[in-house]
Amino acid sequence: MRPPPAITSSPTMQKSTLGKNGPHVSALGLGCMGMSDFYGQRDDVESIATIHHALERGLNLLDTADMYGPYTNEELVGKAIKGRREQAFIATKFGIVRDTSDPTRRGVNGRPEYVRSSCDASLQRLGIETIDLYYQHRVDGEVPIEETVGAMAELVAAGKVRYLGLSEASGATLDRACKVHPIAALQSEFSLWTRDPQNNGMLDACRRHGVSLVAYSPLGRGFLTGAITKPEDFDADDYRRNNPRFVGENFGLNLKLVEQVKALAANKGCSPAQLALAWVLAQGEDVLPIPGTKRRSRLDENLGALDVQLSAAELKAIDAVFPPDAAAGSRYAEAMMHMVNV
Repeated sequence: MRPPPAITSSPTMQKSTLGKNGPHVSALGLGCMGMSDFYGQRDDVESIATIHHALERGLNLLDTADMYGPYTNEELVGKAIKGRREQAFIATKFGIVRDTSDPTRRGVNGRPEYVRSSCDASLQRLGIETIDLYYQHRVDGEVPIEETVGAMAELVAAGKVRYLGLSEASGATLDRACKVHPIAALQSEFSLWTRDPQNNGMLDACRRHGVSLVAYSPLGRGFLTGAITKPEDFDADDYRRNNPRFVGENFGLNLKLVEQVKALAANKGCSPAQLALAWVLAQGEDVLPIPGTKRRSRLDENLGALDVQLSAAELKAIDAVFPPDAAAGSRYAEAMMHMVNV
């Protein structure tokens, strides 16, 4: 028997409040990283068409960062929103420094002078006068968070930034940051196979301060879509070829979990991606997933998740087949894991 077709209706875009008394943004955002980096070949024409399609559908939260490319993703987003600025809510980030001689190496810089210069450079690449949401991409353990957020607050006062965010910051760090300036959003990986924010105090801290949790990789870097069945599905330059959850024995173990998600989705009458996104959306109105894609067809599929309502019994059934900590392997290589929950 064929599974029921995926939900593909065109919902009226649901809105979420970003942070405490913040602006209304689309309940589902668009992660733009993969359009330029990490996930195989680029197709700028289709990527720009995808961004335009998102804006036309009412999805306005576009997520980028200076390190994607590096730099080229901000330029791509800037080109896509030219003449459409009023439709888009632009989130970008600073703080991860890539080594041009070794693209796999990463550094973190949270010094105030770097904050200021990074913001000016991002504004120029994006072709805008004000960044709607500016994140510190990773916390710099060598620079007190008070100094970094203090410099970010100066950008708000100068009219260069509207709202502030942190990414992969611990609950304790968020507590300290909020004493300096209101934080609208904390971005972290959050999905069926990455429940860290629920387990490490991050989500609790967000709710203490009225901070939205913006969930990146809500589809498990594409694994939860069910479209990936073997390592050879990745392009040669796709970074997932070296991600712990996609290599060796871990790949097969995680694929078995995805098969369970596919079965539940078939029973629900939606796609695996829609089920996975609906699960994230069901975790609270203050949780905003930003699945990434560079194709209009995938964007429409993801938006269909807004029509998928999961009952308490269905959420329990999902947890039964995909419990917390079920995923095999860490979500990043060891060096990168030292940069999260700081």
